[in-house]
Amino acid sequence: MTLAAIATLIAVPAMAQEKVVHIYNWSDYIAEDTVKKFEEATGIKVVYDVYDSNETLEAKLLAGNSGYDVVVPTSQFMQRQAAAGVYQPLNKDALPNLVNMDPALMANATAYDPDNTYGVPYMWGTTGIGYNVAKVKERLGEDAPVNSWKLVFDPQYASKLADCGITMLDSSSDVMPSALAYLGLDPKTSDPDQLTKAADLLMTVRPYIRKFSSSEYISDLANGEVCVSLGFSGDVFIAAARAIEVKNGVEIAYSVPTEGALQWFDMMAIPADAPNPEGALAWINFMMEPEIAAANTDFVWYATANKAALPLINPEITGDPAIFPPAEVLAKLFPAVVQNARTDRIVTRLWTTVRTGK
Repeated sequence: MTLAAIATLIAVPAMAQEKVVHIYNWSDYIAEDTVKKFEEATGIKVVYDVYDSNETLEAKLLAGNSGYDVVVPTSQFMQRQAAAGVYQPLNKDALPNLVNMDPALMANATAYDPDNTYGVPYMWGTTGIGYNVAKVKERLGEDAPVNSWKLVFDPQYASKLADCGITMLDSSSDVMPSALAYLGLDPKTSDPDQLTKAADLLMTVRPYIRKFSSSEYISDLANGEVCVSLGFSGDVFIAAARAIEVKNGVEIAYSVPTEGALQWFDMMAIPADAPNPEGALAWINFMMEPEIAAANTDFVWYATANKAALPLINPEITGDPAIFPPAEVLAKLFPAVVQNARTDRIVTRLWTTVRTGK
């Protein structure tokens, strides 16, 4: 075999690899035509998979050889994963669209990712309460505490909502800090006694929780199958939009509890062993195009970190204080934290007890 023929055989798989990018993202988290637009603009084929919890993503990344080029971890998870060497530093020279990002939000993200080394914010939001307006009113009256964690953490209210259904995220890193905030404790605590108090609180309402879900609750809310969900802001807005679209008479609302709520960033990052890092950079840069970022926000109803996209977004979204909160609400939001291994073990044990009810 000639040297030229050998070189051709070597080049073919390399070229094929460069023309495919593997994306692993949250479910229901991208506009329906974004992948098609990227493929048309770049000639790179996309293999797109989804997950519904940070824990699922983390397990794949820590096992190694995930095969993914771009993943979208939540900020505090990315922080500890980066410390473990899971991600490769971004080549910012290949990301000219970084100029479109909101400097303030980029600065906030450095709390998890110093110098924005490993990730670019995709969306940000809060963890709060989604609820069926009519069903909650029917059971709790006009004075239902829909703007308080009482709605899900106080047995006197939760018990009255059990028949129509309460769901909570299948995520200790979202639910436990929310319970701590309701108790007036530090949502960032690593104190075992305080964490136990949060778990004990959850056990008082455990009999009234229909399921723990980080994805199914979207359709459950939209279809009127459940009446209250502790969930992600954008997911609740997706549920509300779906109900309107099918005209089923279900009205879904979202509240940021007055006791405070968790604020998070979902970050686009490239695994250290990504098969196609150049394609990954092309994807991330494409996602920062103002028109693309705006279309994604219009579809998922999460707040974008792309400042240049704001004028292009549906005014109903940018004007909604539950999505883009005013200053007084922002002041009550708290960040997620990376806990040490000892605290993680404690939380895992407590969370297992809460989930199983045993």
